[in-house]
Amino acid sequence: MKILYINSLYAPYIRGGAEISLKLLVEGMQEKGAEVVVLSMKPDGGLIKENIDGVNVYRAGIQNGYWPYDKEHQPSYKRLLWHIKDRSNEAMGKYVRQVLEKEKPDVVSCHNLAGWSIAVWDEITRLGIPIVQVLHDMYLLCPNSNMYKGDKACEGICLECKLLRLHHRKKSLSVDSVVGISKSILQRFTDQGYFAHAKKHVIHNTRDISSSGQPRIRKPGNPLRIGYLGTLSKIKGVEWLIESFKSRTYQASLTIAGKGKGDYEEELKARAKDKDIHFIGYTKPAAFFEMIDVLVVPSLWEEPLGMVAIEALANHIPVIANHSGGLKETVQENINGLFCYASVPNSLDQALEKMSNDSELYNRLSSAARDSVADILDKDRMLTAYQAVLEESTNKALQPRK
Repeated sequence: MKILYINSLYAPYIRGGAEISLKLLVEGMQEKGAEVVVLSMKPDGGLIKENIDGVNVYRAGIQNGYWPYDKEHQPSYKRLLWHIKDRSNEAMGKYVRQVLEKEKPDVVSCHNLAGWSIAVWDEITRLGIPIVQVLHDMYLLCPNSNMYKGDKACEGICLECKLLRLHHRKKSLSVDSVVGISKSILQRFTDQGYFAHAKKHVIHNTRDISSSGQPRIRKPGNPLRIGYLGTLSKIKGVEWLIESFKSRTYQASLTIAGKGKGDYEEELKARAKDKDIHFIGYTKPAAFFEMIDVLVVPSLWEEPLGMVAIEALANHIPVIANHSGGLKETVQENINGLFCYASVPNSLDQALEKMSNDSELYNRLSSAARDSVADILDKDRMLTAYQAVLEESTNKALQPRK
């Protein structure tokens, strides 16, 4: 079986969990005997081919107003024009056609399509090749990929998103199989009528995290080392965490790892103004988890899965998470962590205080943390599940379409 994977980015250009998971998947499927090829984007130029860690990777220069992964903040009119062209970018579709005709894959696995647009579906369908669409974010529902506007998560689809996604639901009928990286994200799309003809699957992403260390032991009265790891942005709820921490009545420190856009990061630091809050920038997760006792994931949007929570749990670290999205599928109340609720702001204060004051609870959560995500950490589980979906889709393509 020959598989073409299409994603906005591919290693060594890593922007988030989708790229990390995709590299594991691509290399894992190659190890299982599949022939794999990747098609991703680059800031400019035409189509090039290179080899990354034994995998053949094509990179196509984006044909739109600007490279969306620059740190530079674009004016609103430029962003709107970019999104209008990104509804169905035929110029990017031509790259897809070129690679399809050259590589002749048996199946195409589409992942994040920002910059590619659903023009890729048209090109794949035109050649009668089956499509497996993997949902890592909300891009196919929302141009911003997160269904978050202003200071809160969107409950429905706003008018702007409806207009910019006018034909996406109908076009999704050409997809043979759809995979959600959580039940939550798959449900968001099916509730909107997407992928009506597709076989539906949930396959959690994984991480290759060795079983090192032992469960953490907290003694009564020990200061609580609280941590946050991720992008510094409003949508991630960092402000909420900082304000909750500043109202503490217990001994603790807060370490914030990650970077954000310059102005916002400086705003957060000015807001913090607390000797026990430390911003440490980019840090390797393994080193960061050595510094903390509990991880807080206060995301205000519906995280598709929340892989950082899984990484923490794999390192025996309990998690406090906002009760939303895919986090509800990994964090388990009073088993490996605690929930807080964005609609009840002081619920984060209460969860932090409980974690600090109840050492018996903490030790029980830490002891159960890694085992609670053992199935997700099983890479062979993920690879076997994807292999079955890809083979099913390939076999379905041999049958007449209804």
